[in-house]
Amino acid sequence: MSSEGFPTWAMVPFPALVLAIAALPIVAGHAWEKRWFQVLVVGACAFPVLGLLVATARTHELVEATTSYLSFVATLGALYITSGGIHIAGDIEAKPSTNVALVAIGALLASLVGTTGASMLMIRPLLRTNRQRENRAHLVPFFILAVANAGGLLTPLGDPPLLVGYIGGVPFFWTLRLFPAWLLYVGSFAIALYVIDRRAYAREPPAAIARDRTEVVPIKVTGRINIALMLGIVPAALLPLGYREVAMVAIAATSLRLTPRALHEANGFSFAPIIDVALIFAGLFASLGPIEAALATNASSLPVQKGWQLFWASGLLSSVLDNAPTYTAFAALAKGLSSGPGLIAGIAPYKLAAVSIGSVVMGATTYIGNGPNLMVKAIAERERFPTPTFVRYAIFAFIAMIPAHVVTTVVLVLLDR
Repeated sequence: MSSEGFPTWAMVPFPALVLAIAALPIVAGHAWEKRWFQVLVVGACAFPVLGLLVATARTHELVEATTSYLSFVATLGALYITSGGIHIAGDIEAKPSTNVALVAIGALLASLVGTTGASMLMIRPLLRTNRQRENRAHLVPFFILAVANAGGLLTPLGDPPLLVGYIGGVPFFWTLRLFPAWLLYVGSFAIALYVIDRRAYAREPPAAIARDRTEVVPIKVTGRINIALMLGIVPAALLPLGYREVAMVAIAATSLRLTPRALHEANGFSFAPIIDVALIFAGLFASLGPIEAALATNASSLPVQKGWQLFWASGLLSSVLDNAPTYTAFAALAKGLSSGPGLIAGIAPYKLAAVSIGSVVMGATTYIGNGPNLMVKAIAERERFPTPTFVRYAIFAFIAMIPAHVVTTVVLVLLDR
């Protein structure tokens, strides 16, 4: 079967690349670390579809994919580079209220500088603050839930799925309507963290508490010029196509020019992560067109029809696959299921909310669900901070999110009526 004039084989490259992104770092980790191997995998999936677009004179699809990709990378790159130029040092008293405050601040920052930027900014202060404590294994998992994932729900700058939606036509400030979901998830995590950390703090040896109190170092923020540059990303994102991308490149270049090398070294900053993202998403945007057309055309015949089904399907796949392409696929499906007035980018608002919430928050279910998850885990392990195994973390994360998942499901079921 074909869709919108695309042959059946054209539906294969996109899911093949998504599965490769999820599986190859695990089954062929050594090879995946090589840039040439990544280029080979991405090229094998992207070039057949690009060739098809050129051969069939689908100029519009080709231009749309290219401009969307450049806009995505420019915005994500500006966020990554400016956040990498800010360093937060210090070691404050590691009370439960302090840890909740650090996580809450990170969750707020996530919607402004992205989950990756907020995670890189706030994980080191959290680790340094708690380095004297012994009962601390729960802190990194809660940080991943709130800062590296759910915190990014409020703006397109918060998480790649929402940025993809914005580039695809979702109004920039529409995601502010997800605040109830943001508050539900971040609030439930904050309450659970406080309860668990208060019990853990009560079991701390007196010597650890005394050492924590005597080794306090005030918080100090350096690289403040990057805060101003980062704040400029929001108005830059609202500029028309073309001007927006130029502004993002200018912000990133200014950050690189004005940030001292020593500050980048203190943050462990490198271009490798953003190069990885740019390479992988080049293949995803190139191969996306046929699968989008297929889902939109055949939406009515697929088993996922309701808002709560979109929430769970997009969320569960985001747990083990990259959440941005998962969002894209289910947004295309939701578009095919939507009709009537009041649509947002062609999608019924509550169905768009279902896909957005599922893709963003359930990326926290496993270490591979969202890029910052593994970054946070790696930094914690380098600092000899305890982190759970893959399976134990997945069990913890799923249980921790269940109360909010249930509330979200009930609301979506009511909206489906």
